[in-house]
Amino acid sequence: DMMAMFQKQAERFGTRVVGQDIITCDFSSKPFTLTPSKGEPIKAHTVILATGATANWLGQENELRLATTGGGVSACAVCDGALPAFRDQHLAVVGGGDTAMEEAAYLAKFGSKVTVIHRRDELRASKTMQERTLGLPNVEMAWNKTVIEVLGDETITGVKLEDTVTGEISELAVRGLFIAIGHTPATKFLDGTGIELDDSKYVLVKGSGTATNIDGVFAAGDVSDSVYRQAITAAGMGCKAALDAERWLAHHDL
Repeated sequence: DMMAMFQKQAERFGTRVVGQDIITCDFSSKPFTLTPSKGEPIKAHTVILATGATANWLGQENELRLATTGGGVSACAVCDGALPAFRDQHLAVVGGGDTAMEEAAYLAKFGSKVTVIHRRDELRASKTMQERTLGLPNVEMAWNKTVIEVLGDETITGVKLEDTVTGEISELAVRGLFIAIGHTPATKFLDGTGIELDDSKYVLVKGSGTATNIDGVFAAGDVSDSVYRQAITAAGMGCKAALDAERWLAHHDL
């Protein structure tokens, strides 16, 4: 509903919405050419890349179902961790990097216990993050474990774990599951366009602005932000990108 309201507001100010995926972009000459999955190519003097990033999931059928129905599975502790459903409950985090440690430390403020599930016997997270998080009295590790099944009908009741060393199967009763195994930015369609990406395929921008390496192309939101990944920060970046694009057009008398 909120997205529909956003679209309606944008259309009031003259925005034309094309409900198609952009398959290819040609930034080699101006105006730029964007090719949608259906219909005629779109010409544009400036482009703002705001395609976002998708959380990486475990791929369990019940995991995805509960994540989309508010059943206690999430990929963002900061977004959902303070909800009443998770307070004073045993929660689990899957992952082994800094993000997993940050999520566990945040959830420890609300949950009675937080179990971090990791498939190896050591973490990728920095030593500082490990010490900060694992030093909390209500955070524990489940080493050498992978989640092979998410349990529960309307809400999560637990997870089934497999030991990566012994193959032993066990169950852990939890009321919340937070997946922290990274994100994938939606930048595949930029292959071959000349847009510079970092090693994780996020769009690189110049300094604190939104300009990319191609003049007239800007980026905003999670497609260029691997750190904050919040709706409010993405909205702020979107505002900056719109201002940057407007100034670019004015500078070029367009």
